[in-house]
Amino acid sequence: MTSAKIAIRSAWVEDAPAIASIYAHHVLNGTASFDTVPRTEAETAERISWISGQGWPFVVAELDGKVLGYAYATQFRDRPAYAATCENSIYLHPEWIGQGIGRLLLTELIDRARECGFKQMIAVVGGGEPASVGLHQKLGFEHAGRMKSVGHKFGRWLDTVYMQLPLSGVS
Repeated sequence: MTSAKIAIRSAWVEDAPAIASIYAHHVLNGTASFDTVPRTEAETAERISWISGQGWPFVVAELDGKVLGYAYATQFRDRPAYAATCENSIYLHPEWIGQGIGRLLLTELIDRARECGFKQMIAVVGGGEPASVGLHQKLGFEHAGRMKSVGHKFGRWLDTVYMQLPLSGVS
């Protein structure tokens, strides 16, 4: 990891261009997202506002005013019984992958999700990306299941890996 001071802070609507750019890279070049068309800056700004407006965490890693990556937590499913379970999303600028930024973001996201009352966190790892699985394992997530060949992108069928982390005494 870089020795420079990386700040983890709440996302602002003004971060939408940087966040949309990071997400677009992953949509167009990777399998972590099953989207095939990147979100616009306006759609990204709406997402930031909506998630923050729910009282849920949306954080960015920043260095010298540049967004290096972001992470957020939303309710896992929209049905009322899922209200205490969240799903995380985390994406890094391609130049910062493998530098420890993901761990910083996910650690902060876990803390903030716990503070806002979530009891369980679910990671839905598109394409079963090994780096994402490894990051989640390092932070205590356990394998909770695999759905085989549920996404089709770049001419191939992809699995989705589910991982789970209890955020409180609930197991």
